[in-house]
Amino acid sequence: MNKDQVEGKLQDIGGKLQEEAGKLVGNQEQQVKGLKNQVEGKTQEKYGDAKDALRDATN
Repeated sequence: MNKDQVEGKLQDIGGKLQEEAGKLVGNQEQQVKGLKNQVEGKTQEKYGDAKDALRDATN
């Protein structure tokens, strides 16, 4: 795993927690922020996957 994969996964997990916390307290803004963080985290994780695939292909 590279740095982007790890950071992306952590942001995704944090976003899920933030979304659920927003649901618990009825705060729609926190839910939306959590979803945004999940998307950003998954995007960063996929970027890390692509970097790994490229590195593997060139070795």
